[in-house]
Amino acid sequence: MSSIGWRVHGDGRQVSPGTVVGPDERLSWPRTIGIGMQHVVAMFGATFLVPLITGLPPATTLFFSAVGTSIFLLITRNRLPSYLGSSFAFLAPIAAAKAQGGMAVALGGVMITGVLLAVVGLVVHLAGSRWIDIVMPPVVTGTIVALIGLNLAPVAWTNVQASPITAMVTLFAIILITVFFRGIVGRLAILLGVLVGYAVAVIRGEIDFTSVEAAGWVGLPHFTAPSFDLAVLGLFIPVVFVLIAENVGHVKSVAAMTGKDLDPMIGRALLADGLATTLAGAGGGSGTTTYAENIGVMAATRVYSTAAYWVAAATALVLSLSPKFGELIATIPGGVLGGATTVLYGMIGILGARIWVQNKVDFSDPVNLTTAAVALIVGIANYSWTAGDVRFEGIALGTAAAIGIYHLMRSIARWRGTTAEPVSPASVPGGDELERQSDRH
Repeated sequence: MSSIGWRVHGDGRQVSPGTVVGPDERLSWPRTIGIGMQHVVAMFGATFLVPLITGLPPATTLFFSAVGTSIFLLITRNRLPSYLGSSFAFLAPIAAAKAQGGMAVALGGVMITGVLLAVVGLVVHLAGSRWIDIVMPPVVTGTIVALIGLNLAPVAWTNVQASPITAMVTLFAIILITVFFRGIVGRLAILLGVLVGYAVAVIRGEIDFTSVEAAGWVGLPHFTAPSFDLAVLGLFIPVVFVLIAENVGHVKSVAAMTGKDLDPMIGRALLADGLATTLAGAGGGSGTTTYAENIGVMAATRVYSTAAYWVAAATALVLSLSPKFGELIATIPGGVLGGATTVLYGMIGILGARIWVQNKVDFSDPVNLTTAAVALIVGIANYSWTAGDVRFEGIALGTAAAIGIYHLMRSIARWRGTTAEPVSPASVPGGDELERQSDRH
């Protein structure tokens, strides 16, 4: 496939039953532009919630989201459709780092995370991705994702307390839209729920439009240089594991839906997201990740064309260059955020459980059960530990607990012969022959 340009799928107007528009294909340009803009709408609500919660400029985050998506498409050579939006895994680390040393220090943490992820991407590209499955089996990956979402529960409650009525309206709007509408409207429940909550907040007089009126229509976003503090490093390292899991999951999801082997793209995807996150941290944006919302759009439209994602990146870039638009987004009040984050943080937690279910994690195995049990309590209760100038909190300690406990217990169980793992026939003397005989019967 050429790294630039796409062949037209069929007549360019419709997708025949049982077929998909592949990454190297496109529909007619008007349809491609429409689908690309739809991707921007899909990622909109979630991408803007991160800067609104953390205090980062929304327009700056959108700018680096657009640039990061372009970097991703270039590095994956237009073979892997993806939009890079704000990662919720950064919420807790940014908040903690900001409290310790200010926003510049938090951005330094984002930048370090990006560098580490890029290094992992290079290693995977050169050595393959098998080692990721060994270091981070599904029970560990699911636990890390779950504890990050559940660790943020107090933040959601703080936002709800800003305006309980607005928060409840937003929450129930999201719930009802999710089940009342089908297709893309249902998938945009969070964005639409935020709009409903925003309308209620306007009626209740909770929003001040002074900054919107004063802002210009066209202008560059506000950029902030990072600074580095070793003390916050422990807050951000766990995010690397989450970004690895999200990117690998994205690649495998697209592969399953398109019928293409995209495993060779895993290293490139990690490298691209790492570079995009590094660049965002260097200029004042939030760290990035691949987006489940956009997977939903692709599943609904059956269009996996990377041409649509170039349109999405261009659309986001244009929007980020309007200070007035950025200020409008920044007016979303705490009550609205409280309603939305109640859903979102819970969803992050349940996504961890979904990883367990999809991979059939056996919790009758004491190793799996203890790994998840200890790590979740450490993360939810936000255990903390200070070592010199470095402070480790719930997410970092929970991540370390999940990885450390799993490998320690699994190693000892195998050594002592107490493991509850399914026994492979190949590991038993004569097992291969027994398996062949059972196959014949």
